[in-house]
Amino acid sequence: MMMSEYLLETLKPLNISTDEFSELVIRLLDYGVINRDESQVETTLYDRYMQCADTVHEYLSVLKVTLQHDARFCFVRAYPPGAVVPGLPSEDDAAFSGGFRVRPTQQEVAVILVLRVEYEKSLREGKVDEKGCVLISMEALVIALNNLLKRTLPDNLTERKTIFKHLRQLRLIKLKSEADLESEDGWLSIQPAITSFVSDDVLNSLYPDENKSAAESDMAYFSDVKVAGQD
Repeated sequence: MMMSEYLLETLKPLNISTDEFSELVIRLLDYGVINRDESQVETTLYDRYMQCADTVHEYLSVLKVTLQHDARFCFVRAYPPGAVVPGLPSEDDAAFSGGFRVRPTQQEVAVILVLRVEYEKSLREGKVDEKGCVLISMEALVIALNNLLKRTLPDNLTERKTIFKHLRQLRLIKLKSEADLESEDGWLSIQPAITSFVSDDVLNSLYPDENKSAAESDMAYFSDVKVAGQD
């Protein structure tokens, strides 16, 4: 049986067309993540994924693409072949491909690490809302970035917007408006998907022995982590 015939037979009882299935898979491979709370489009696609999750997993397994579904916070993330998936056993013999894998820039890596640390801290303190999100001010982010990695956000507003645009595409943050990036009085929301993006091993590496210097080793370590990214 051809794949197209198999899909028709599998999807018909679910009232999902092959075009709708294709839209879902393409979105997953293009964005790397679908978050139900992100938009109406992603609400529709996530609900469609829930209808045909087994078929999506089976279809993408042929490409050695791994899916990680967080039912609590309603998001599903796609990992390319050979990627290390937090919380899932590694496949030592998995194929390697650089296809839709994109490494964050060093500046993005720094911000992501700090956001992960701040998320973990708020989690321990019970400062997480019912959707698993954590609010942090731009001022607090700037201070934490300096304290933890001795870095600052770009002074150039265009460069700063580019960083946070990419983090938003990865569904790691939400912004009420871009105006929040222009002032330390602004706020952003750290999304629970950040826990699937930065593993506990990476997080723990930020707390080395007292006599070790963390910043450079952490940056180098995280920049080598294989993630599913955006074009």
